[in-house]
Amino acid sequence: MNKIKLKNQWNLTLFCMIVGAFISAVIWLFLKAVSVGTSFLWEWIPGKITWPFYPILVCTAGGALIGIFRKKCGDYPEELTAVLGKIKQEKRYEYRNMPVMLIAAFLPLVIGSSVGPEAGLTGIIVGLCYWAGDNLKFAKGNAREYSKVGMAVTLSLLFHSPLFGIFAVEEENKEKEIPDLTRTSKTFVYGITIASGFGAYLLLSHLFGAGMGGFPSFPPQELVRTDYLMMIVYILCGCILARFYQLTHHGCAHLAGKLPSILRETMGGLCLGIAGSAVPAALFSGEEQMGVLMGTYLDYLPLWLIAMAFFKILLTNLCIQSGLAGGHFFPVIFAGVCLGYGIAGLVFPESAGHVVFAAAVVTSALLGGIMKKPLAVTMVLSLCFPVKMFVWIFLSAAIGSKVVQA
Repeated sequence: MNKIKLKNQWNLTLFCMIVGAFISAVIWLFLKAVSVGTSFLWEWIPGKITWPFYPILVCTAGGALIGIFRKKCGDYPEELTAVLGKIKQEKRYEYRNMPVMLIAAFLPLVIGSSVGPEAGLTGIIVGLCYWAGDNLKFAKGNAREYSKVGMAVTLSLLFHSPLFGIFAVEEENKEKEIPDLTRTSKTFVYGITIASGFGAYLLLSHLFGAGMGGFPSFPPQELVRTDYLMMIVYILCGCILARFYQLTHHGCAHLAGKLPSILRETMGGLCLGIAGSAVPAALFSGEEQMGVLMGTYLDYLPLWLIAMAFFKILLTNLCIQSGLAGGHFFPVIFAGVCLGYGIAGLVFPESAGHVVFAAAVVTSALLGGIMKKPLAVTMVLSLCFPVKMFVWIFLSAAIGSKVVQA
């Protein structure tokens, strides 16, 4: 009996390691393809020609191409909440359109849409997990649980935060669905799979270069009394931006619903191109732009940074609802940092020592108001902000989740 139990444990360990490595390879290949495509479209070609309206041309043509593709092949990529909803209601996720899902996730990112890669990649990984459940003997019966593990690994790798994926997925699915997979087994599965995924991803990045570098880390900051006194202002600002996100999300969905397919995506691309021509930092997910902002924020007026935060949120919802779809986490975090920097610069114009705490609290309240998952917010921001701020990050996210009504 002990030998059988030991053999099963070894099989489970080996399976989880293979799953983690495979998921990381898929994610790395996808992000590398996006990186190469983006470099070609936005660096190599502009280096050969000079045309002031190039962003408008690329984004509009890209929007039209996405519209044609979506009309022919279906509405992909799906948002993370939609993927989780299908798993919860339909008890599975269809994987037969995998090539379509890959192309649909790739196109918006490479044309500069203001979205992140997590939406498209989670659907792809979940589909692969259900394929394994249908075709691999060992995975049968637990495909639904392994799909959640796949989502957790995907989010953890994309945000370079091992615990974020676990909290984000488990807080969405708190009920126990499959009695065969105990809490201990689930913890073991998560741990081994994520560890294997990170190991394989780091190896591939070391050998061939990373596709995405993750969010930069903010420098440590000594907190003083004025920071604590300003905390309620920062939380309020984050909640206001979260409410603006909700309003623009519904407003853009309403407007986009009035346009026929293809025209909707083309108009979305045109708006994206105009925005990119006027404010280049508004393009893409905001990951690299946030690193640049950390070193150059003093070059901008505080009011410009505040306006940029609201503009980024509006553009992200416009892209998602018009069909240039993807995830919202990356651009929302960038918007939160912009707003935090802007508010701190407005209140403390003579001192740069308050911006990190302001960015942390504003972003936490913003994400808390949108996600309603304070623990997941704390985990996703764990690698961005100093450790001593974690308590305030959690508190801000918890307040934001309660103040901002869905």
